[in-house]
Amino acid sequence: MGQKLVGILLNAAMHRGVPRLKTGQESLELYEEAAAAYGMVPCFLQLSDINLESGYSIAYVKGSQGYQRTVVPTPAVIHNRAIYSQGSTGINRLLGQGLLIFNTCNRYGKDEIHRLLMQNGVREFLPDSAIGFSGLKAMMSRYPDLILKPCRGSVGKGVMRLSRSSERRWIWSYLPSGSRRWAKRAVHPEALPRALRARLSAMPYLIQERIPLAELNGRPFDLRVTVQRGWGGDWQVTGMFAKLAAPGGFVSNIARGGKAFSTSAVLEQVFGGEAAAGIRMSVQTLSLTIARELERSLPGLADVGLDIGITRDRRLYFIECNGRDQRYGFQKAGLGGIWKDSYRRPMGYARFLLDDPSRYIRY
Repeated sequence: MGQKLVGILLNAAMHRGVPRLKTGQESLELYEEAAAAYGMVPCFLQLSDINLESGYSIAYVKGSQGYQRTVVPTPAVIHNRAIYSQGSTGINRLLGQGLLIFNTCNRYGKDEIHRLLMQNGVREFLPDSAIGFSGLKAMMSRYPDLILKPCRGSVGKGVMRLSRSSERRWIWSYLPSGSRRWAKRAVHPEALPRALRARLSAMPYLIQERIPLAELNGRPFDLRVTVQRGWGGDWQVTGMFAKLAAPGGFVSNIARGGKAFSTSAVLEQVFGGEAAAGIRMSVQTLSLTIARELERSLPGLADVGLDIGITRDRRLYFIECNGRDQRYGFQKAGLGGIWKDSYRRPMGYARFLLDDPSRYIRY
């Protein structure tokens, strides 16, 4: 198997850190190891260094002196790990030249994903939802506990909660700007504070019923499920881990104080061994179904992280889709082998496309 080039497209800030091995949560070492397993050499690119006219690009390639900027033939297959929304002019230009890019778009609105899944067979696994301030008023009349999420937010930033404590009193929970501690404020349902209304008017918010998640030692948790295409092109569940909210918190994001643990360990403590095995199988089945449903509408989808909630009575809920899955949670959960697999599988898919470009799915 002769060595071939595979592109890893990074955003500008992360790309600048490659020669200093400062790429945040992305592991250059695991990309190298995974690509080598499929006879490939990873080339770390940024969009501005890809020259479509010449067919060559400037990329960081590892050599004896570390990572050096090198002129290389533009890789025919590129795994996008930069942040681009649908309709990106730069990405569309690459696609127009015949390059095979997977995960072309990896920033989807939560409202958009919810709308797409409402149209097909996973509707029963979705929490009731609405949009914006008018949606908030309607949801407050139907549910005593709500989660408010920015449609375009990530890592739990901007998430808020409204919970009813009495007929005329609700509790608003939020993170003040620059703070790491949750603030709580009593509010009147007919006179919501200006600060809350300002947040809702500043950006689109998805308003959802709060799912009564199962808890471990009083801490609610959900599961992050990594679903990827690998060699052969089929969707596979690479692995999953449990995310426990910080003590007293209601969001499980690791960036907001949540902790990552082995799924098996958490589920077995909460539900018992036999039930835990059944839940894991059900979560895998649901996650594969969601990935296959989303690919019908989202071109180039190949690598996602799905958050799946479980209630105390074992009901499953889809929470959200992460188009650029932050795989480091596997490492933090002590699942080093699965962490490596989460890099290996996309490289397998890249080699699959290099060997048979006709299998690239276009819409």
